[in-house]
This record gives sequence, structure tokens and C-alpha cells, in this order.
Amino acid sequence: TDNCLFCRIASGDLPAHRIYEDDHILAFLDLHPIRVGHLLVIPKAHHVWFEDLPEDLATRITSCAQRLAKRMKVLYKVERVAMFYTGIHVPHAHAHVVPMHHVHDVTSQAYLSEDPDRYATPPQLTAFEMERIALQLRI
Repeated sequence: TDNCLFCRIASGDLPAHRIYEDDHILAFLDLHPIRVGHLLVIPKAHHVWFEDLPEDLATRITSCAQRLAKRMKVLYKVERVAMFYTGIHVPHAHAHVVPMHHVHDVTSQAYLSEDPDRYATPPQLTAFEMERIALQLRI
């Protein structure tokens, strides 16, 4: 759409540092990276939420992210690369691919104390609560 930042990038109306592109998806560098190399993989077609993506398109995004992660591991000499969807700032499905130099590069601030090497574990749920949630979520 004309109002969507990522649609405008995909169509070429706005610049981006493109890393990979085919007829259906585009990977480009994040303007505000968590770490150097942090990039986004988006569908070119407008889908607001990742759960709205057709399965084949979601698979294409994940496959691209896997190929890029392998390159990042070699280039940045990291053990792991994170891939996650957020959709917080731009209402267009997008996967973040982030080379992780530190175990908490993609940790929620809610669980970090003043020292980034200390981590507050989220509270554990009871077995009853876990079973109740599992029953609600099963498909």
C-alpha cells in the first residue's frame, strides 16, 4: 500500500541496502540494528501479521533467513543467529535476522537487570497452568 513503509521499500520508492531479492521477498539491512548485519526479510506483498502469510511465503522467508544466517556465522564468527517476527513498528510482516554476539542480544529488557550479564528468569508456571494453556493452544 502507499502508506506502508515496507511496501514502498519493496517497490523501490524508498531506498534500502538490499541483501537479497526475488519475485516474492526482499531482505535488507535494518536502519536501527541490534548488531552489525541485522537485517529484515519481508514479503513484497502486503501482509500485516506473520500469521497472515501464506505458508509457502512464510517458508520462503525462513529459507532465505537460514541462508543469510549461515553467511552471518562465517562473516561475524558467531555461534548463533536469531530470527524472529515482531511487527511492532511497521504493520507489515517482517522477520528480523540478527547475528548474536552476546547471549542477550535479543532478550527482553523486562528480564535484564542493571548488568547485561545477569538475567532474571521469567517465573515458572505450575503444571496445572501449563496444562490449561496447552489445552487452549492445541490445534
